[in-house]
Order: sequence, then structure tokens, then C-alpha cells
Amino acid sequence: MANSLIEEERIQILNKQDVQPGGYVLYWMQQSQRAEYNHALEYAIQRANDLQQPVVVCFGLMADYPGSNLRHYTFMLEGLQDTEQALIQRGIKFVMRYGNPDQIALELGKDASLVVCDRGYLRFQRQWRDNVAQNAPCQVVQVESEVVVPVETASVKADYAARTIRPRIHRHLDRFLVPFASTPVQHSSLHLDLKSLDLSNIEAVLAKLPLDCSVPPVSSLFQGGTTRAKEILEKFLQKSFAIYADHRNQPQTDDVSYMSQYLHFGQISPLYLALQIQSMGNVPRDNVDTYIEELIVRRELAMNFAYYTPDYDAYSCLPNWAKTTLDNHRHDPRTPCYSLEQLDESRTEDPYWNAAMREMKHTGYMHNYMRMYWGKKIIEWTETPELAFQTALDLNNKYFIDGRDANSYTGVAWVFGVHDRGWRERPIFGTVRYMAASGLKRKCDIDGYIKKVNQRVKALNPSLK
Repeated sequence: MANSLIEEERIQILNKQDVQPGGYVLYWMQQSQRAEYNHALEYAIQRANDLQQPVVVCFGLMADYPGSNLRHYTFMLEGLQDTEQALIQRGIKFVMRYGNPDQIALELGKDASLVVCDRGYLRFQRQWRDNVAQNAPCQVVQVESEVVVPVETASVKADYAARTIRPRIHRHLDRFLVPFASTPVQHSSLHLDLKSLDLSNIEAVLAKLPLDCSVPPVSSLFQGGTTRAKEILEKFLQKSFAIYADHRNQPQTDDVSYMSQYLHFGQISPLYLALQIQSMGNVPRDNVDTYIEELIVRRELAMNFAYYTPDYDAYSCLPNWAKTTLDNHRHDPRTPCYSLEQLDESRTEDPYWNAAMREMKHTGYMHNYMRMYWGKKIIEWTETPELAFQTALDLNNKYFIDGRDANSYTGVAWVFGVHDRGWRERPIFGTVRYMAASGLKRKCDIDGYIKKVNQRVKALNPSLK
């Protein structure tokens, strides 16, 4: 039978307030935007049952989430629409209001006995939680549900690379990688008269936000929500997982899970994903091990980086050896040297890079193998390493559905040397790892990738050449 209890390492009381005689337990949803396999939600239900009270879930929809645009908001609201319906089925009222997340939590927390929150690792997410903890009139409890092994349990400091954090994570996997049951709700909150935005009309909700609308949604390709995530996952497991280890670095194929954007918005649980992968007993074990390495070790290394590195989104986050070698080569000739506009419009002399940029810009996704090449070429083509870092980050955050999170920031930093080592010295890069077009030709069907991207972009945008 699945375990319905939550490991104590996931739970942290954030203030010194006591539980109050309020009308409900409030779960302030921010990072874990789902109604299943959500430790924070289940903890809130368990505490509410103990108090013989209902649970209310709230979400603050801010107008200026850093780096976001219409593409990101549409995907997120599609997911929250799905989550609201799932919560209703469990007898839980979902309240969404315009406003900063911490302010909405404090507003609804005035009438709560207890506030439960989930956990994101970015700077402003931590600031929001600090504000709620300091100003809520009741106890505030944080519950981790976005990693399999809690960050502090795995490591007490920033790890140097995957090879250093891997044994630390694997040491705890047997205890945390276990099935997790939902808790029956004993007291419905659906009768509570709490004003909320109407998510049945997402376009109307979006229309009242001053969003950057220059980056359109990609709902016909990637629709948000737990339901859609599980459908895509099931297709991957049945059709592609048996060849995942061999094909994951073959960008001309579609033999990947496409879970990164759903993980980004917390629409699917990494624990649920890992358990589904482990249950596939009819495929070569290498496929399971390879996916678990990416999902848990590599992804949780990124969480470790964001948590223990205050400047995770700045050039200063790079290791000293990388900054030194890039500085030593900052005056090396860059020929060609492209502007941000030229890069954004895929106007380079490299057809492989252009295809990768087109995939990102028009689909909100880029095959992970091409993400590495894409970032490396920006270093080569940009006037200074600092400008290259900012350019890569700006494009990454603007177009990727899964941009602007710990995994994404770490991915950009990796291009510049984070979690890597020095290699053979060469112009511009110094000893930072280099990737060449010849490597793409040797290791994959790169022309097949270009063809795939062109067909997909044309299907999404028939008017494009």
C-alpha cells in the first residue's frame, strides 16, 4: 500500500506562530501546480482533517512575473484550469486572484488556522515565503514536493558537479523514491464564499494582464496541465522509452518525454515520473538508469545550484577557472559576431544553429542536445563573455516554456563552465568546453533535424517561409 505520510525532511515550520482558530487550512500553491502527488497539498489535507476543517487552495496571479510573456502564462493557466477541476473532484475550493502571490496568501491567511506552502528555489520565491512567514497571523509550514530527495538532505553545500552529488542523492533514494497516496478530504470547502477568477475563460483572464504578447502560445503543440502531461508521458513510455538511451541525443527523433515544461510549472511530480519510469520492467535497464540520472541527479543538481548560489542568474556565478580563462580570451577575434536581433531572427551562417533557434522560438522547446550547441555558439559569436551569458539567458527565458527556473538557469551556466571542467585550450573559449558543427554531423542526423524543425514550424505557422 502506498505511504500517505510525508517524510519529515520535506517539512519545515517557517515562523513561530501557533495554529489559530480559523475557518480553514490554506494551501498557498505556487510552485507545485497540481492536485496529485503533491506533498504540500496532502500535508494541508492531513492537518485540516486533524483540525476537522476544510482546505482552501489559493494562487496569486501576478502581472509581472520576471521574464514571462503570453506563452508562459497561457501554458500555466491551462494547467491551473486542469488543477482546479481536479481539486473540485476532491472537494477542495481553488481561489485564484490577481496580485502578488505573497499578498494573496496573506490576504486569505487572515482567516486561516494554518498556512501551508510548497517550495521553489528562485530568489523571489524565497522572498515571498519569507514575507508570508513574517507577516501571517498563524503558523506557516513549507513542504517540499519538487524534488525526490530534499536539497538539504542530499547536500549541505553547492556541489561541484554531477559526480559529487550523485552518491549523495543515491544514498537516500530508497527512502524517498516510494509511492505516495492521496489523503481523503473529510470536510469539503466548496461551499465557502470566496471570490476567485473564472478559469473557464482563460483568454478573459489573460486580457486583464499587461503581458508581453510578442511570443504567442503553442497550445496546439504543448498544452498545459497534469492531464495532458500524463497523456504525453504514456505515449513516450509505450512508443519511445525502449530506445530512449540510444536516441536521447538524436535531435532528429522525437524519442524524448517532453516533460521539462510540465516539471517547470509543477504540473507533474518528479516523484511520480520516477516511479512510472521504474515500473517499466519490459525495457533494457539502461533506459531506466539514463532517465533517472537526468530526472533526479542532473535536475536536482540544478536545484542545489540555485539554492546555494545567490547569483545563479548572473555571470558572476561561474567558477573562477571559467571566468579566468574566458577573460584571458576576451580580446580574441569573433568572426562572425552577431547582434541579439540577428540571433533572435535566426540570421546566422550556421543552418544547424538557425534550426535550433527556430525550434525554440516557434515551439517553446528545443531538443536538449541542441541546447548545448546553441549556447556554445553564442559564446563564439558574441562580443564579450558577459554579453554572451546575458544573451543566452534572455533568449532562453523569452522563448522556452521551461525557461526561468533552476534547471534552466543552471543549463545556461553549464554552457559557460558550471558543473564542468577545463578542456583543451582554444580561441575565445579558453578551456571552457567547445562544441563544433562537425560533432553534430558525426553523432546525429543533423540534416534530418533541420527537416523536422522546418516541418513543425511550418505546421504551426503556415505563413512562414
